[in-house]
Amino acid sequence: MIEVFNGIEESQSGQQVQINAGNPADFRKLYDATMQMLFKVSYRIVNDEEAAEDLVHDSLIKANEKELVFPSLNDAKYWLIRVVKNASLNYIKRKDRERKAYEKVLYEDHRKSDSGESALLKKDSINKAREALKKLPKNLQDVLMLREYGDLNYKEIGKVLGITEGNVKVRIFRAREQLVKIIGEENVFLPE
Repeated sequence: MIEVFNGIEESQSGQQVQINAGNPADFRKLYDATMQMLFKVSYRIVNDEEAAEDLVHDSLIKANEKELVFPSLNDAKYWLIRVVKNASLNYIKRKDRERKAYEKVLYEDHRKSDSGESALLKKDSINKAREALKKLPKNLQDVLMLREYGDLNYKEIGKVLGITEGNVKVRIFRAREQLVKIIGEENVFLPE
């Protein structure tokens, strides 16, 4: 006999029951237990209901097609959360690249040279950004400089600084957060 307690299935012996995503009954349990939560995670990232639903379904289908076996329903949830989060972030990056490429093609021939006023504003913004960067703690300056100006990915930054990739992400987040507080949320041109 199997009992469900707090969303975790346990057998009478107290052991958690494995979930096989390739098994239709187990897949149904997995779908019912995770669909709404995964949708909320994805929607928060992509801000598009249709895209969020597609990303969640793709992730569930991936688990089903690979016939993944999880030690428990919670393990399956955690795996799916990571997969959906990463898929959603990749979706956003792809859409941003597509938008930039579209704008580049659309406005390529219509570009104007900077007027004296906009050039002055740009120079002023660059100086503000540089000054704000100097106000950050050294460890936050380093990761932001390597990311924004060195064009290194998180893994490469971690190797350069001798810290974990997760620590790099945290430092970059904190650095950007502090820059917004220092500069304000206005549009600022960062130096190249």
